[in-house]
Amino acid sequence: MAAHTSQSVVKAAGSGTGSDAGSAARGRSRRADGNAGGRNRPGLKRALATHWYAWAMITPVVLVLGVIIGWPLVRGVYLSLTDATERNVGRTIGANHIEATYQFIGLDNYAEVLADPVFLQRLVWTVTWTVACVSVTFALGLGLATVLNREFKGRAAYRMALILPWAVPGFVSVFAWRFLFNRDNGILNKILEGGGISAVPWLDDPTWAKIAVIAVNVWLGVPFMMVALLGGMQSIPGELYEAAEMDGASPWQRFRHITLPGLRTVSMTVILLSTIWTFNMFPVIFLLTRGGPGDSTEILVTQAFREAFVTSPRDFAVSATWGVLILLLLMIFALVYRRSLRKQGEVW
Repeated sequence: MAAHTSQSVVKAAGSGTGSDAGSAARGRSRRADGNAGGRNRPGLKRALATHWYAWAMITPVVLVLGVIIGWPLVRGVYLSLTDATERNVGRTIGANHIEATYQFIGLDNYAEVLADPVFLQRLVWTVTWTVACVSVTFALGLGLATVLNREFKGRAAYRMALILPWAVPGFVSVFAWRFLFNRDNGILNKILEGGGISAVPWLDDPTWAKIAVIAVNVWLGVPFMMVALLGGMQSIPGELYEAAEMDGASPWQRFRHITLPGLRTVSMTVILLSTIWTFNMFPVIFLLTRGGPGDSTEILVTQAFREAFVTSPRDFAVSATWGVLILLLLMIFALVYRRSLRKQGEVW
Protein backbone atom coordinates (compact mmCIF):
# COMPACT_ATOMS: atom_id res chain seq x y z
CA MET A 1 0.00 0.00 0.00
CA ALA A 2 2.85 2.33 0.84
CA ALA A 3 4.71 1.38 -2.32
CA HIS A 4 1.64 1.93 -4.45
CA THR A 5 1.07 5.32 -2.89
CA SER A 6 4.69 6.25 -3.46
CA GLN A 7 4.53 5.30 -7.10
CA SER A 8 1.33 7.35 -7.52
CA VAL A 9 3.00 10.36 -5.98
CA VAL A 10 6.02 9.96 -8.23
CA LYS A 11 3.82 9.67 -11.36
CA ALA A 12 1.79 12.70 -10.35
CA ALA A 13 4.91 14.68 -9.70
CA GLY A 14 6.43 13.57 -12.98
CA SER A 15 3.32 14.39 -14.98
CA GLY A 16 3.06 17.78 -13.35
CA THR A 17 6.68 18.49 -14.03
CA GLY A 18 6.29 17.36 -17.66
CA SER A 19 3.17 19.44 -18.05
CA ASP A 20 4.89 22.53 -16.67
CA ALA A 21 7.91 21.87 -18.85
CA GLY A 22 5.73 21.40 -21.94
CA SER A 23 3.79 24.58 -21.20
CA ALA A 24 7.01 26.51 -20.73
CA ALA A 25 8.41 25.05 -23.93
CA ARG A 26 5.28 25.95 -25.86
CA GLY A 27 5.37 29.45 -24.42
CA ARG A 28 9.00 29.90 -25.47
CA SER A 29 8.14 28.54 -28.91
CA ARG A 30 5.28 31.00 -29.33
CA ARG A 31 7.47 33.88 -28.20
CA ALA A 32 10.22 32.79 -30.55
CA ASP A 33 7.78 32.52 -33.46
CA GLY A 34 6.38 35.92 -32.60
CA ASN A 35 9.84 37.45 -32.52
CA ALA A 36 10.78 35.72 -35.76
CA GLY A 37 7.57 36.94 -37.37
CA GLY A 38 8.32 40.44 -36.23
CA ARG A 39 11.81 40.20 -37.68
CA ASN A 40 10.46 38.76 -40.96
CA ARG A 41 7.99 41.62 -41.38
CA PRO A 42 10.23 44.64 -41.77
CA GLY A 43 8.51 47.96 -41.86
CA LEU A 44 9.07 50.77 -44.31
CA LYS A 45 11.88 52.19 -42.19
CA ARG A 46 13.71 48.88 -42.11
CA ALA A 47 13.27 48.45 -45.89
CA LEU A 48 14.58 51.95 -46.52
CA ALA A 49 17.51 51.43 -44.19
CA THR A 50 18.42 48.10 -45.76
CA HIS A 51 17.85 48.94 -49.43
CA TRP A 52 18.43 52.67 -49.43
CA TYR A 53 20.85 52.51 -52.36
CA ALA A 54 18.32 50.73 -54.59
CA TRP A 55 15.60 53.21 -53.63
CA ALA A 56 17.95 56.10 -54.36
CA MET A 57 18.72 54.70 -57.81
CA ILE A 58 15.14 54.07 -58.91
CA THR A 59 13.58 57.22 -57.43
CA PRO A 60 14.76 59.57 -60.24
CA VAL A 61 13.52 57.11 -62.86
CA VAL A 62 10.12 56.80 -61.19
CA LEU A 63 9.82 60.58 -60.93
CA VAL A 64 10.76 61.11 -64.58
CA LEU A 65 8.34 58.44 -65.76
CA GLY A 66 5.65 59.91 -63.55
CA VAL A 67 6.16 63.37 -65.04
CA ILE A 68 6.60 62.29 -68.66
CA ILE A 69 4.11 59.41 -68.82
CA GLY A 70 2.01 59.22 -65.68
CA TRP A 71 0.75 62.80 -65.50
CA PRO A 72 -0.06 63.16 -69.25
CA LEU A 73 -1.86 59.81 -69.12
CA VAL A 74 -3.99 60.82 -66.15
CA ARG A 75 -4.62 64.23 -67.68
CA GLY A 76 -5.60 62.66 -71.00
CA VAL A 77 -8.04 60.25 -69.38
CA TYR A 78 -9.61 63.15 -67.48
CA LEU A 79 -9.90 65.32 -70.61
CA SER A 80 -11.59 62.46 -72.46
CA LEU A 81 -14.39 62.71 -69.89
CA THR A 82 -14.95 66.42 -70.52
CA ASP A 83 -16.01 68.69 -73.39
CA ALA A 84 -12.68 70.55 -73.55
CA THR A 85 -11.95 72.44 -76.77
CA GLU A 86 -9.74 75.38 -77.62
CA ARG A 87 -12.70 77.66 -76.93
CA ASN A 88 -13.30 76.67 -73.30
CA VAL A 89 -9.88 75.71 -71.93
CA GLY A 90 -7.95 78.05 -69.68
CA ARG A 91 -5.58 80.34 -71.57
CA THR A 92 -3.65 83.55 -71.25
CA ILE A 93 -3.95 86.29 -73.87
CA GLY A 94 -1.52 89.09 -73.19
CA ALA A 95 -2.08 90.21 -69.61
CA ASN A 96 -5.51 88.63 -69.42
CA HIS A 97 -6.10 85.12 -68.15
CA ILE A 98 -9.29 83.33 -69.18
CA GLU A 99 -10.46 80.62 -66.83
CA ALA A 100 -11.42 77.18 -68.13
CA THR A 101 -15.15 76.60 -68.57
CA TYR A 102 -15.26 73.02 -69.87
CA GLN A 103 -17.39 70.55 -67.94
CA PHE A 104 -17.34 66.90 -67.00
CA ILE A 105 -19.60 64.89 -69.35
CA GLY A 106 -18.69 61.30 -68.51
CA LEU A 107 -18.50 58.73 -71.31
CA ASP A 108 -20.30 60.81 -73.93
CA ASN A 109 -17.13 61.28 -75.98
CA TYR A 110 -16.51 57.54 -76.11
CA ALA A 111 -20.08 56.88 -77.23
CA GLU A 112 -19.75 59.55 -79.92
CA VAL A 113 -16.42 58.28 -81.25
CA LEU A 114 -17.43 54.61 -81.25
CA ALA A 115 -20.68 55.41 -83.04
CA ASP A 116 -18.88 57.45 -85.70
CA PRO A 117 -18.21 55.44 -88.93
CA VAL A 118 -14.83 57.18 -89.11
CA PHE A 119 -13.60 55.19 -86.13
CA LEU A 120 -14.32 51.86 -87.80
CA GLN A 121 -12.68 53.03 -91.04
CA ARG A 122 -9.54 54.13 -89.20
CA LEU A 123 -9.47 50.95 -87.15
CA VAL A 124 -9.77 48.66 -90.19
CA TRP A 125 -6.99 50.45 -92.06
CA THR A 126 -4.79 50.62 -88.94
CA VAL A 127 -5.12 46.87 -88.39
CA THR A 128 -4.51 46.18 -92.10
CA TRP A 129 -1.48 48.45 -92.13
CA THR A 130 -0.09 46.87 -88.95
CA VAL A 131 -0.58 43.26 -90.06
CA ALA A 132 0.89 43.95 -93.52
CA CYS A 133 3.93 45.80 -92.17
CA VAL A 134 4.72 43.31 -89.40
CA SER A 135 4.23 40.27 -91.66
CA VAL A 136 6.41 41.55 -94.49
CA THR A 137 9.01 42.92 -92.09
CA PHE A 138 9.26 39.62 -90.23
CA ALA A 139 9.50 37.58 -93.46
CA LEU A 140 12.24 39.80 -94.92
CA GLY A 141 14.11 40.02 -91.61
CA LEU A 142 14.02 36.23 -91.23
CA GLY A 143 15.24 35.69 -94.78
CA LEU A 144 18.08 38.19 -94.46
CA ALA A 145 19.08 36.84 -91.04
CA THR A 146 19.22 33.32 -92.48
CA VAL A 147 21.49 34.47 -95.30
CA LEU A 148 23.76 36.55 -93.05
CA ASN A 149 24.08 33.70 -90.55
CA ARG A 150 26.19 31.79 -93.07
CA GLU A 151 29.88 32.25 -93.76
CA PHE A 152 30.62 34.05 -97.03
CA LYS A 153 32.97 36.71 -98.28
CA GLY A 154 31.99 40.28 -97.43
CA ARG A 155 29.40 39.29 -94.84
CA ALA A 156 30.36 42.16 -92.50
CA ALA A 157 29.88 44.73 -95.28
CA TYR A 158 26.45 43.35 -96.12
CA ARG A 159 25.47 43.48 -92.47
CA MET A 160 26.51 47.11 -92.19
CA ALA A 161 24.63 48.02 -95.39
CA LEU A 162 21.44 46.35 -94.20
CA ILE A 163 21.61 48.04 -90.80
CA LEU A 164 22.05 51.47 -92.41
CA PRO A 165 18.29 52.31 -92.59
CA TRP A 166 18.15 51.82 -88.82
CA ALA A 167 21.00 54.28 -88.27
CA VAL A 168 19.47 57.07 -90.34
CA PRO A 169 16.95 59.26 -88.45
CA GLY A 170 13.40 58.31 -89.33
CA PHE A 171 12.30 61.72 -90.61
CA VAL A 172 15.32 61.89 -92.92
CA SER A 173 14.46 58.49 -94.38
CA VAL A 174 10.81 59.45 -94.89
CA PHE A 175 11.74 62.71 -96.66
CA ALA A 176 14.14 60.78 -98.91
CA TRP A 177 11.38 58.34 -99.83
CA ARG A 178 8.99 61.23 -100.43
CA PHE A 179 11.43 62.54 -103.01
CA LEU A 180 11.72 59.08 -104.59
CA PHE A 181 7.93 58.80 -104.82
CA ASN A 182 7.49 62.21 -106.44
CA ARG A 183 5.25 61.80 -109.47
CA ASP A 184 7.02 64.24 -111.79
CA ASN A 185 10.64 64.25 -110.67
CA GLY A 186 10.96 61.14 -108.53
CA ILE A 187 13.70 58.65 -109.32
CA LEU A 188 11.29 55.70 -109.30
CA ASN A 189 9.08 57.19 -112.00
CA LYS A 190 12.13 58.24 -114.04
CA ILE A 191 13.29 54.62 -114.03
CA LEU A 192 9.82 53.44 -115.04
CA GLU A 193 9.63 56.01 -117.84
CA GLY A 194 13.01 54.85 -119.08
CA GLY A 195 11.52 51.37 -119.41
CA GLY A 196 8.50 52.63 -121.31
CA ILE A 197 6.11 52.48 -118.30
CA SER A 198 3.92 55.44 -117.48
CA ALA A 199 4.47 57.30 -114.22
CA VAL A 200 2.83 55.84 -111.13
CA PRO A 201 0.88 58.24 -108.86
CA TRP A 202 2.58 56.91 -105.73
CA LEU A 203 1.25 59.51 -103.31
CA ASP A 204 -1.73 60.78 -105.30
CA ASP A 205 -3.77 57.59 -105.56
CA PRO A 206 -5.27 56.03 -102.39
CA THR A 207 -4.20 52.46 -103.27
CA TRP A 208 -0.68 53.39 -104.31
CA ALA A 209 -0.34 55.68 -101.28
CA LYS A 210 -1.16 52.76 -98.97
CA ILE A 211 1.41 50.59 -100.74
CA ALA A 212 3.95 53.40 -100.45
CA VAL A 213 3.56 53.90 -96.69
CA ILE A 214 3.73 50.15 -96.09
CA ALA A 215 6.91 49.92 -98.19
CA VAL A 216 8.60 52.76 -96.30
CA ASN A 217 7.68 51.37 -92.90
CA VAL A 218 8.95 47.92 -93.91
CA TRP A 219 12.20 49.48 -95.09
CA LEU A 220 12.60 51.16 -91.72
CA GLY A 221 11.68 48.07 -89.70
CA VAL A 222 13.65 45.33 -91.45
CA PRO A 223 17.04 46.15 -89.82
CA PHE A 224 15.69 45.75 -86.28
CA MET A 225 13.93 42.51 -87.17
CA MET A 226 17.01 41.16 -88.94
CA VAL A 227 19.41 41.97 -86.10
CA ALA A 228 17.10 40.47 -83.46
CA LEU A 229 16.52 37.26 -85.42
CA LEU A 230 20.19 36.99 -86.35
CA GLY A 231 21.12 37.17 -82.68
CA GLY A 232 18.57 34.45 -81.95
CA MET A 233 20.02 32.22 -84.68
CA GLN A 234 23.53 32.60 -83.36
CA SER A 235 22.37 31.43 -79.93
CA ILE A 236 21.17 28.09 -81.34
CA PRO A 237 23.83 25.39 -80.66
CA GLY A 238 25.64 24.35 -83.83
CA GLU A 239 25.71 20.73 -82.66
CA LEU A 240 22.01 20.48 -83.46
CA TYR A 241 22.62 21.31 -87.11
CA GLU A 242 25.58 18.93 -87.30
CA ALA A 243 23.56 16.07 -85.82
CA ALA A 244 20.63 16.77 -88.16
CA GLU A 245 22.94 16.91 -91.17
CA MET A 246 24.51 13.58 -90.21
CA ASP A 247 21.02 12.10 -89.98
CA GLY A 248 20.35 13.20 -93.56
CA ALA A 249 18.10 16.19 -92.89
CA SER A 250 17.73 18.60 -95.80
CA PRO A 251 18.38 22.37 -95.41
CA TRP A 252 14.60 23.01 -95.30
CA GLN A 253 14.12 20.33 -92.64
CA ARG A 254 16.94 21.83 -90.53
CA PHE A 255 15.39 25.27 -90.90
CA ARG A 256 11.90 24.02 -90.06
CA HIS A 257 12.73 21.74 -87.12
CA ILE A 258 15.74 23.54 -85.59
CA THR A 259 15.87 27.20 -86.62
CA LEU A 260 12.20 28.11 -86.32
CA PRO A 261 11.68 26.42 -82.89
CA GLY A 262 14.92 27.97 -81.66
CA LEU A 263 13.70 31.42 -82.69
CA ARG A 264 10.27 31.11 -81.11
CA THR A 265 11.01 33.19 -78.00
CA VAL A 266 12.81 35.92 -79.93
CA SER A 267 10.16 35.93 -82.64
CA MET A 268 7.30 36.37 -80.19
CA THR A 269 9.05 39.32 -78.56
CA VAL A 270 9.96 41.17 -81.75
CA ILE A 271 6.51 40.60 -83.24
CA LEU A 272 4.91 42.13 -80.15
CA LEU A 273 7.23 45.16 -80.19
CA SER A 274 6.87 45.63 -83.94
CA THR A 275 3.09 45.47 -83.67
CA ILE A 276 2.97 48.15 -80.98
CA TRP A 277 5.40 50.40 -82.83
CA THR A 278 3.61 50.03 -86.16
CA PHE A 279 0.18 50.58 -84.65
CA ASN A 280 1.43 53.94 -83.35
CA MET A 281 3.72 54.79 -86.28
CA PHE A 282 2.85 58.47 -86.64
CA PRO A 283 5.97 59.82 -88.47
CA VAL A 284 5.74 57.64 -91.59
CA ILE A 285 2.07 58.43 -92.27
CA PHE A 286 2.24 62.09 -91.34
CA LEU A 287 5.50 62.99 -93.08
CA LEU A 288 4.92 60.92 -96.22
CA THR A 289 1.24 61.46 -97.03
CA ARG A 290 -0.18 63.56 -94.16
CA GLY A 291 -3.01 61.05 -94.11
CA GLY A 292 -3.83 61.60 -97.77
CA PRO A 293 -4.79 61.60 -100.46
CA GLY A 294 -7.94 62.75 -98.77
CA ASP A 295 -7.95 60.70 -95.59
CA SER A 296 -7.19 57.31 -97.18
CA THR A 297 -4.02 56.63 -95.16
CA GLU A 298 -5.16 58.07 -91.83
CA ILE A 299 -4.59 55.68 -88.93
CA LEU A 300 -5.89 56.01 -85.38
CA VAL A 301 -2.95 57.97 -84.03
CA THR A 302 -2.92 60.48 -86.92
CA GLN A 303 -6.67 60.96 -86.45
CA ALA A 304 -6.06 61.80 -82.80
CA PHE A 305 -3.43 64.33 -83.90
CA ARG A 306 -5.84 65.81 -86.44
CA GLU A 307 -8.54 66.32 -83.79
CA ALA A 308 -6.12 68.14 -81.47
CA PHE A 309 -4.09 70.26 -83.90
CA VAL A 310 -5.73 70.45 -87.34
CA THR A 311 -9.51 70.68 -87.06
CA SER A 312 -11.11 73.94 -86.00
CA PRO A 313 -11.99 74.36 -83.25
CA ARG A 314 -9.40 71.98 -81.90
CA ASP A 315 -11.18 69.32 -79.87
CA PHE A 316 -8.87 68.26 -77.06
CA ALA A 317 -11.46 66.03 -75.40
CA VAL A 318 -12.15 63.98 -78.54
CA SER A 319 -8.44 63.75 -79.29
CA ALA A 320 -7.82 62.42 -75.79
CA THR A 321 -10.66 59.95 -76.32
CA TRP A 322 -8.97 58.60 -79.44
CA GLY A 323 -5.73 58.31 -77.50
CA VAL A 324 -7.32 56.38 -74.64
CA LEU A 325 -9.04 54.04 -77.10
CA ILE A 326 -5.69 53.36 -78.79
CA LEU A 327 -4.16 52.54 -75.41
CA LEU A 328 -7.04 50.20 -74.56
CA LEU A 329 -6.77 48.40 -77.89
CA LEU A 330 -3.04 47.82 -77.42
CA MET A 331 -3.55 46.62 -73.85
CA ILE A 332 -6.20 44.14 -74.98
CA PHE A 333 -3.90 42.91 -77.74
CA ALA A 334 -0.99 42.51 -75.30
CA LEU A 335 -3.14 40.55 -72.83
CA VAL A 336 -4.51 38.23 -75.54
CA TYR A 337 -1.02 37.80 -76.98
CA ARG A 338 0.42 36.97 -73.56
CA ARG A 339 -2.31 34.44 -72.87
CA SER A 340 -1.72 32.73 -76.19
CA LEU A 341 2.00 32.50 -75.43
CA ARG A 342 1.32 30.96 -72.03
CA LYS A 343 -0.92 28.35 -73.66
CA GLN A 344 1.99 27.47 -75.93
CA GLY A 345 4.28 27.05 -72.95
CA GLU A 346 6.18 30.29 -73.45
CA VAL A 347 7.02 32.35 -70.35
CA TRP A 348 6.48 36.07 -70.84
